[in-house]
Amino acid sequence: MERRVLGKTGLEVSVLGFGGAEIGYLGAEASIVERLLNSALDAGLNVIDTAECYSNGQVSSEELIGAAIAHRRSECYLFTKCGHASGLDYPDWSPTLLERSIERSLRRLRTDYLDLIQLHTCSLEILQRGEVIEVLQRARDAGKARFIGYSGDNEAALYALECGAFDTLQTSINIADQRGIDLLLPVAQKNNIGVIVKRPIANAVWLYKERPSNGYIAPYWERLQKLQYSFLDDPEEAAATALRFVIGLPGVHTAIVGTTKPERWQQNAKLLEAGGLEPEQIEAIRRRWKEVAEADWVSLS
Repeated sequence: MERRVLGKTGLEVSVLGFGGAEIGYLGAEASIVERLLNSALDAGLNVIDTAECYSNGQVSSEELIGAAIAHRRSECYLFTKCGHASGLDYPDWSPTLLERSIERSLRRLRTDYLDLIQLHTCSLEILQRGEVIEVLQRARDAGKARFIGYSGDNEAALYALECGAFDTLQTSINIADQRGIDLLLPVAQKNNIGVIVKRPIANAVWLYKERPSNGYIAPYWERLQKLQYSFLDDPEEAAATALRFVIGLPGVHTAIVGTTKPERWQQNAKLLEAGGLEPEQIEAIRRRWKEVAEADWVSLS
């Protein structure tokens, strides 16, 4: 699998990474997660991204990942996020909460260090106060994290790119969410900041015949009804085009996709065998977006 250098970090990351939200929220069985992640590592994936709050209340994504791949720690980069209490008795975004959350993540993931610790979609106001950034910097200086990043979108993400504190940005970009392409990617490239794309296949909302009740994905469905990309008629072509679109964008280093199905990862990897879309294909998708996109089509977290 193709690998790219993640900006100033120097980490050579696979263009396809694993996102741990689904296994946590759905409470996937440990045996399935073990099979899923080990087969992914065998096939060349080396990015595993999760967060403090990906949990169904009984088991967390971090715990599942730690149990599955602790014996192969040197073969992958472990990324996680902090900011939400998620069971800890401290206010969200307080310095003490962040410190405790990082320690908990290390225990859950069964590791002495994180390759990347990210602030988990905090507001622009919280970023500008600076305390949360200082906690991550201290964790990095203490050897608990190699690099620090911000996970978020829109103007908060732009601030993160411009403030000089972060090594990476994780943000939403896909065929139904393109604001970050113009707002964020040029700045990230200029400042040599690694870009991790979340939601790269727009939650595959083209599979829904009617508007989904899930408010997290419904806006993407509504947008695609107006964008009317021709490739959406074929689900397999839609998935391949959506993923290759993101990977083909200048400045993108890796795209994280979540699943609870071991065979799905292999399918996604196969979609990328041809690499990113050609520039003219990307431009056609971008042109349609610029023709149709409404003023309130901001990036979704």
